[in-house]
Amino acid sequence: MRTIVTMPGDGIGKIVLPEGLRVLRAAGFEADYVHADIGWEFWCKEGNPFPQRTIDLLAEHKIGLFGAITSKPKDKAETELAPELRGKGHVYASPIVGMRQKFDLDISIRPCQSFEGNPLNFIRRRGDGFMEPKVDAVIFRQNTECLYCGVEWTNPPAEVRRALETHKKMKAFAHVPGEDLAISCRIMTRGACRRICEAAFAYAARHGYKSVTVCEKANVIRETSGLMRAEARAVAKNYPDIAVWDTNIDAQMMWLTKNPEDYGVIVSSNMFGDIVSDGFAGLVGGLGFAASANIGRDVAVFEPTHGSAPKYEKLQPAIVNPIAMILTTCMLLDYLGETDKAARIKNAVAAVVKEGTVRTYDMLRLTGGPDVFSHGAATTTQMTDAVIARL
Repeated sequence: MRTIVTMPGDGIGKIVLPEGLRVLRAAGFEADYVHADIGWEFWCKEGNPFPQRTIDLLAEHKIGLFGAITSKPKDKAETELAPELRGKGHVYASPIVGMRQKFDLDISIRPCQSFEGNPLNFIRRRGDGFMEPKVDAVIFRQNTECLYCGVEWTNPPAEVRRALETHKKMKAFAHVPGEDLAISCRIMTRGACRRICEAAFAYAARHGYKSVTVCEKANVIRETSGLMRAEARAVAKNYPDIAVWDTNIDAQMMWLTKNPEDYGVIVSSNMFGDIVSDGFAGLVGGLGFAASANIGRDVAVFEPTHGSAPKYEKLQPAIVNPIAMILTTCMLLDYLGETDKAARIKNAVAAVVKEGTVRTYDMLRLTGGPDVFSHGAATTTQMTDAVIARL
């Protein structure tokens, strides 16, 4: 029997992850679930939001299901650290970013697919009224490099500054005092670009998509975006039946609200992939419908892309939409080869959304709060119950 490492994390992660497990069990998926500590609580009391014991569990069992984390700016992180740990050199870093880098979870997959009947779906005006285009985009985001690599400084060391000043463009900053200078490096490698592009084209071929769009900014960020674009072109030679499109991230964010139905698989570097996947998620219901996978060579972790929303954690009964987590379990099942179970769950979600009898507060366009039930909103548990009933 498989063992799944469950990491609820912070805020609503503690609410939605158990709902996902309920659906997995209802679908007949048998596994052992082992809890692992991660998140803000462990930063505050241990100075480490991603403890070694959790790293060890993931290294042993290879599969993780993750909820959400809370991250705060540097100054707030320091003030919330336990008093006895302050001044001891602890530096907060996002545990999910650390997890991706520790286990080289370099392939992120974020499906953004609309469900018929979802009142949050994107609607476009046309001359004789409105139309609701079918959105079916899958974003492949390089997950470990680019601006998320963590190579950055405020007041860079002298040797770093001297090295950078060998580039003629640094002349514009020659007279800026070090304490007034912040630098973040966008680092990308050919191997990582090739791997994410290969994953994107293979997925497109396997699932019948007719195009792969390389979403970058190669006209300005010529070296790094240019590398991704070149590797996509090289991989495309092995897939003559799949068209290759190039878009710039800024133009893509405009076009996704003009003709989102034109796009299938999209491949991007880390930052641009983060941006464009959230943009497409907004067209299919928002982050309450956004699932994702983080896949490495040996380890894979699955998570909804929403945040921890701590203001909703203590509401009883819970109001948050569990569909993103439920769809995340589908991605886990697909990865494990349990495609029939994944399809059953996704079909159950589609049926509940289309019927429209059970809708969480976000689907009713309500402001979150304890009064949403008086306006007809379903609880988190009721939404999960409805999906399970459809199973």
